[in-house]
Amino acid sequence: MPNRLATESSAYLLQHQNNPVDWYPWGEEAFERARRDNRPVLVSIGYSSCHWCHVMEHESFEDPEVARLMNENFVCIKVDREERPDVDQIYMETVMRLTGAGGWPLNVFCTPEGRPFYGGTYFPPERRYQRPSWPDVLRSVARTFNDQPEQVEAQATQILDALRVQPDSGGSAELPGRATLPQLCVQLMQRADTAYGGFGQAPKFPTPTNLEAILLAGSHSLPDAGALEHVVFSLKRMARGGIYDQLGGGFHRYSTDAHWLVPHFEKMLYDQGQLLRVYAEAFRQTRDPELAWPVEETIAFLERELRSPEGGFYASQDADSEGEEGRYYVWSPDEVEAVLGSERGREFVQAYGVSAGGNFEHTGKSVLAHVLAGERARFRDERQLLLEARAQRIAPDTDCKIITSWVGYTISGLATAGAAFERADWVAAAARAADFVLERLTDPVRGLMRVWDGSRAKIPGFLDDHAALLCALLDLQRAGGGDRYLEAALRTADAMRERFFSSDTGDLFFTAGEDSSLILRPLSDSDGATPAAAGLAALGLVRLSELCGRSDLREIAQSVIEKQAALANRVPVQVPTLVRAAALLDLGMGVALVLGAPEDPRSQALAARARALLGAEDAVVVMSPDAAPPWLAPAWLEGRDALAGTPTAYLCRGQVCSLPAQKPEELALPVAS
Repeated sequence: MPNRLATESSAYLLQHQNNPVDWYPWGEEAFERARRDNRPVLVSIGYSSCHWCHVMEHESFEDPEVARLMNENFVCIKVDREERPDVDQIYMETVMRLTGAGGWPLNVFCTPEGRPFYGGTYFPPERRYQRPSWPDVLRSVARTFNDQPEQVEAQATQILDALRVQPDSGGSAELPGRATLPQLCVQLMQRADTAYGGFGQAPKFPTPTNLEAILLAGSHSLPDAGALEHVVFSLKRMARGGIYDQLGGGFHRYSTDAHWLVPHFEKMLYDQGQLLRVYAEAFRQTRDPELAWPVEETIAFLERELRSPEGGFYASQDADSEGEEGRYYVWSPDEVEAVLGSERGREFVQAYGVSAGGNFEHTGKSVLAHVLAGERARFRDERQLLLEARAQRIAPDTDCKIITSWVGYTISGLATAGAAFERADWVAAAARAADFVLERLTDPVRGLMRVWDGSRAKIPGFLDDHAALLCALLDLQRAGGGDRYLEAALRTADAMRERFFSSDTGDLFFTAGEDSSLILRPLSDSDGATPAAAGLAALGLVRLSELCGRSDLREIAQSVIEKQAALANRVPVQVPTLVRAAALLDLGMGVALVLGAPEDPRSQALAARARALLGAEDAVVVMSPDAAPPWLAPAWLEGRDALAGTPTAYLCRGQVCSLPAQKPEELALPVAS
């Protein structure tokens, strides 16, 4: 019989609805049961496309004897970390502090009040990988809870006290600024893999938050210790490797090896959106044509496979199909030749590293990687034929929930790409997604919501949802999507100030107000696969306050930066998104002002030139000379007119502006004082 999860809408929770485990969804009912029966609580967290989550489910949660142990000794709660990042953040931090490592599935044992006292990630059904077996863990934890309650209480109290202490809180005498960006680049380059690109060794993640920080330094011509060249090199290596889907476009989550060959195959929307923005901004700065095709193909993948009928984008695609990880994506030489024929098949096999021995888990199958650089156009038709053949396989499942913050990253990626490549259709795609969020995921009473489950919006939005949407709306307005998105950005910023900012402490919290189901009100998450929410919020607030002259928003951003100044000054590599905000606050945002009818082709040509010259965090405003938008700070207009009634553009940074230009080729960045 299905358990309580059968009535949920989360794809991850529904994957567990037929487990013999008596799962509860997150909520008061589970904790009330735990208090009534004086049982420990197991909080088990994962997400629908997680390979190791599937492994632990099949090995343990589907086993009747293991389920009996769980049901007799614990109140068991299943959590979708994508729906409840606040819950995940608290318990992930616990496990990181206890073990020094984290990941999913995340399994944390708590008191009946939800205070953690022990936890870990994946546990096998029998002892292996130097890990205890899951049944042994269950028996040991239950025995300790029942026989040594004082020890459990002491451990839970100690952990909760530690979680309440924020490292490097209390600010610093010196605010980070423009000099912090080069320092961050130096620290990153100390970990740079100069042979294969990226940072560190296996497993290797794309880390778009690091790449964006380096690109900001490059946009301002700040010394970067060769980091900008390393970003371009890394982007090319990723796009040629197996972490990139050579047939269908889009990026898998990370590479299991140092040279980007064999990935974990789940495709996450947040990776696509962030990497689109990185590739587009790197292309804007370098005009390197080899950075163009990953953008075009990834957008095609998004529109083909992740776009919802209503206009949003789905969350992810699974790593597994037919019960095996990667089965959908890998090829043998015979399979390639069966589609392409012998001669073309042999050429393709050589170019894309397919061998009889294979490169994927001794299966005789290979992950496609572009071995011969510079020959991609040669195999365009072959890739299309193989993509069509692959479509006949059983595809991995798609998690069709829509997450506001992840759509925000994708709007930013599409808008930035549209501006960099002058593709109005990509800007229009970003606008459709933004309209979906503003119409379907915005409640008149509850405000911005986090999740669209196919029929309704649910779960009030967190700080990352507001921050990602704020930056997305700014990027969309910059790309020419329309001034109404700037007005929506102001509403989003005001909601962020009201719901998440504490004037008493100067912090932006991750959750709005107090949630009685949480053991504490968490502050921002950390930079990782996605930006730290507080850092991204500060970045958006700096951009918006500069453009609109909103000193109250600037003060919030500065307060957030001050709270983490000690960490940013000492180890900026740990907070790259916050460092971007601090640097932009110090440098001043660039603003292009185009005075001319927005529909005039001459105005549009000047705006396109301005977008090519200015960095991704800067702004471009196109306006009729006699109709200034109400949100624009008056200081940007002082002394600036359309000359002789002809569209005229100015590029400004701070108090320094370029000479007026009426032809795109005349437009130039102002010389800083």
